[in-house]
Amino acid sequence: MGDTILEMRGITKAFPGVVALGGVDLRVRRGEIHALVGENGAGKSTLMNVLSGVYPHGSYGGDILVDGRVRAFRSVRDSEAAGIAIIHQELALVPQLSIAENIMLGNERTSWGVIDLDHTTRRARELLAEVGLAEDPGAPVAALSVGRQQLVEIAKALAKDVRLLILDEPTSALNETDSAKLLRLLRELRGQGITCIMISHKLNEIIEIADTITVLRDGRTIETLDPESGAVTEDRIISGMVGRDLDHRFPDRVPEIGETFFEVRDWTVDHPTQADRRVVDGVGLHVRRGEIVGLAGLMGAGRTEFAMSVFGRSYGRFAGGTVIKDGREIRTRHVGEAIANGIAYVPEDRKELGLILDDDIRRNLTLAGLERISARAVIDRGGEVVRAEDLRRRLRVKSRSVLQTTGELSGGNQQKVVLGKWMFSEPDLLILDEPTRGIDVGAKYEIYQIVHRLTAQGKGVLLISSELPELLGMCDRIYTMAQGRVTGELPRAEADQEALMKLMTTTTKTRG
Repeated sequence: MGDTILEMRGITKAFPGVVALGGVDLRVRRGEIHALVGENGAGKSTLMNVLSGVYPHGSYGGDILVDGRVRAFRSVRDSEAAGIAIIHQELALVPQLSIAENIMLGNERTSWGVIDLDHTTRRARELLAEVGLAEDPGAPVAALSVGRQQLVEIAKALAKDVRLLILDEPTSALNETDSAKLLRLLRELRGQGITCIMISHKLNEIIEIADTITVLRDGRTIETLDPESGAVTEDRIISGMVGRDLDHRFPDRVPEIGETFFEVRDWTVDHPTQADRRVVDGVGLHVRRGEIVGLAGLMGAGRTEFAMSVFGRSYGRFAGGTVIKDGREIRTRHVGEAIANGIAYVPEDRKELGLILDDDIRRNLTLAGLERISARAVIDRGGEVVRAEDLRRRLRVKSRSVLQTTGELSGGNQQKVVLGKWMFSEPDLLILDEPTRGIDVGAKYEIYQIVHRLTAQGKGVLLISSELPELLGMCDRIYTMAQGRVTGELPRAEADQEALMKLMTTTTKTRG
C-alpha cells in the first residue's frame, strides 16, 4: 500500500429517483496524475464530492482509505485537513473580494485579529505567478473573465497544504495556449510529489498528461487504462465511456449556403470601466443563410465581448459600428431589440447567464419567447407545457418531465435547454459561445446535430470555440481575432490548426 495514496471501495450514492454511484472502486497512486473520464451523468463529480466531504460520511456507502487508513470526512474542512483539495467546475469565488483575498480565503495570516494584507498580497502574487496569471492581486475577481477566474481557483487550492488535488474540468474555460500552461503546471506539481485527480472531457489532454485513466459509465467503474502501453487512443476511451464506437466525431453535413443576410461593420466597443481600453476594435464579418461561421481566438482576443455587445450591447461601452440584416440597418441597443430582430446568443457560462437553475425546464425553455404562448399579456400555462414538452422531446433532454428543476440536469442536458430556449424564439442568427464547454463526447454530438438541423432550415450560426478541432469540424468559414481585431478569414478547405494559430497570434488588423 506504500505507493497508494487513495483507495475508494464500493462507493454508492443515491438521490431521489436515481442511483448516481453503484459501487465504484478507485485506486490512485502517490504522485501520479489520475484521469477520471465518462459521459455527463456517469458519476465523476459525485464521486469526487464524496471524496472531498461535500457529501459527508453517512450519506453514501463504501469506504475511503487515505494512506491505507479508513477516513470518514464529515465536511470539506475534514478532507482539507487530510491534504485533499477540490476545484469544482462551478467557480467558488467571492466576486466582491480581490484576487488576493480570494486566494487566501480561509487561510489568512493575522496579527492581533487583523489580517496581514502585505503577506496576503505577497503570497497571492507568488501563487499567481505559479499558475501563469499576470494580474494585480488587488484587482476584483468580478473583473476577470471566466478563464482567468479558473486560474485564480487553482492558485487558491495551491495556497493550502495540499497532497491530493482534485480538478473538475480545469481547462474547460481555457483556450489551447492557457490549457497547455496549466498542463505544464500539473506536471510540475507531480514533480513536487502532489497527486492529481483530473476530470476532463478533453481527451487529447487526458492522453497527453495522465499516468492512469479510469473510465466510469452509469455510476460504475468500467476499466482502468495505462496510457504508457501505447494502446490508449481517444476512440478507445470513447468506446469505454459510451459503450459503443463513435465512427465520426462530427455528424456528416452537406451545406446548402444561401445569400448573405447578416453583416456587422466596423464594430467597436470599449471596456465597461476602463475608459482608455478598447476591447473590440473595428470588427467586421458576415454570415450567409445555412452557414456555420467560426470565430477563433486566444483568451482576451475579444470574441465573447464582441458577441455580447452585438447582442443588445450586453457588454462594454458601445463606440461605433453597424449591424445590417436582410439588406437594412437594424438596431440592437438592448437585448429586447436584438431578439426582436432575430438574433439569439447562447453564452459561454450557461449556469450564470443562460439558465435559471432553480426554476423548471418548462420556464427556462419558453423564457425568451413568452409572447408566443401569451394572449393579452397572460401566459397560457397549458400551452406552455405542451410547447416545452415538444422541445424537450425534439432535443432529447433527459429528464423526468418539463417540470423538473433545471439545476438537477447534467451539463449536456442543461446546454440543450439553453439551445432550446433560443430555438423557441425562432431566431435567424444564433450566436453560440463555447456551446460544448464541459460536456461529454456523446452530448457534443447531439449538440452538433441540433446545429446542423438549424442551418438546414436556412438559419445562420456564428460559432465561438476555443477548441480548434471543433471549429475545423463544424464550420464553413472561420474568422480569427487577436487583440480585439479580426486578423483573418479562411474557408473550410484552406483552414487547419497551424494556419488558424498563426492568424490568432498576429497583430495585423483586418477590417470587414
